Amino acid sequence: MNLKIVSDSSSNVFQVEGIDYTTVPLKIRAGEKEYVDDASLDVAGMVEDLKHHKGKSGSSCPNVQEWLDAFGGADYVFGLTITKHLSGSYNAGKQAADTYMEEKPGKKAFIIDSLSTGPEMMMIVDKIKELAAAGDDYETIKEKVLDYTNHNHTLFCLQSLTNLARNGRVSPAVAKIAGVLGIRVVGDVKGGEITPCHKPRGDRKAIQTLVEMAKERGFFDGGIFRIAHCYGEGPANALKDAILAEFPNAKITIEPTTALCSFYAEAGGLIIGFQGSYNENNTNLKY
Repeated sequence: MNLKIVSDSSSNVFQVEGIDYTTVPLKIRAGEKEYVDDASLDVAGMVEDLKHHKGKSGSSCPNVQEWLDAFGGADYVFGLTITKHLSGSYNAGKQAADTYMEEKPGKKAFIIDSLSTGPEMMMIVDKIKELAAAGDDYETIKEKVLDYTNHNHTLFCLQSLTNLARNGRVSPAVAKIAGVLGIRVVGDVKGGEITPCHKPRGDRKAIQTLVEMAKERGFFDGGIFRIAHCYGEGPANALKDAILAEFPNAKITIEPTTALCSFYAEAGGLIIGFQGSYNENNTNLKY
């Protein structure tokens, strides 16, 4: 089966072995500067620039033509996007899929709003790859993947919420708390919306909070647990150790964030995706 996976770049991963996979870049704007979220970008330089930037900043999504170009003529396409509550990427991808199928009769393109970002998106990519390798047909893959997403969860732990607040994603009052006297903001993503839940002080307490939240959401021994960090390798490894202490057979992956997730997570931030119990906030994926 000539199948291709196309993700916007908030997935943090530009190459996947064993399947045709590509990304379409989101972009970060800060004043007159634009940072394109692709493999050539100096993410560390971007993060450092943004620390000192006092003006407006924001992100822009791939346009319809960029999505169409990325489909590359494949017979079957799965597209994955960051939650539509953070970006217009889903709407652009959906328009591209509709155009693709109209202009190329017989070809299929289906866009999935991950209702998340980063790690959870790559969990979906890996699931599509697994099902395709098992020989499932396109419609079966679609059905199984949508069911799979309804058992995925995303948590976050951030030292700064400045960029989220500047772009209207969290309240300025919550953003002021982060970073004060070592306070972290820990929360989850509900139906694609960022939801702060706890304000622990210091990395140790924040990691304990994340472990408890994962347990509350049904994480199980042997499950997938994926951590993306924005220059927070120490806390990411500490979280890995804490999860393994409770779930010794957990399948843990640690990866750095690229531009878009680095923009929102900021330095020291963690984004976590994992399997767990049924996530009632994800039922709108059944479209």
